Amino acid sequence: MKCPVCSYEDSKVIDSRPVDGSNSIRRRRECPACHTRFTTYEVVDTLTPFVIKKDGSRELFDSNKLLAGLLKACEKRPVDPQAVTEEIAAAIKGSMKTDIPSKQIGEMVMDRLKELDEVAYVRFASVYREFKDIDSFMKEISALKNSPKHKDK
Repeated sequence: MKCPVCSYEDSKVIDSRPVDGSNSIRRRRECPACHTRFTTYEVVDTLTPFVIKKDGSRELFDSNKLLAGLLKACEKRPVDPQAVTEEIAAAIKGSMKTDIPSKQIGEMVMDRLKELDEVAYVRFASVYREFKDIDSFMKEISALKNSPKHKDK
């Protein structure tokens, strides 16, 4: 780390400690040339992936867009859309991929909603899969009813 006073190219770490409530570390440093002490903060650099849209365009992943869709699908349902959003966002960022197709995100959300609440799942699927008529709904509901989860009932 370069000294902010004399611009010497190196410094010595005197003390390190985590900063409360965050993923950062506070470091006290001393310049060996001019003996000035200064503080630096080290934070984890998280990768924000790009979403590849249906039309091939790219945009930065925005968890607020995901949350907006989940809020509608989970309205008046026993599902916490914020928790699902955080779970999906963590999985996406944890994958360390620089590009992720929007289709993959949609499938991740639908898989999770299918486990949590079937009504929220069908609501989300109706928008995500762009159902055009009642037959599209009926096919999805029929597939849901014939899934292994319902075969046991």
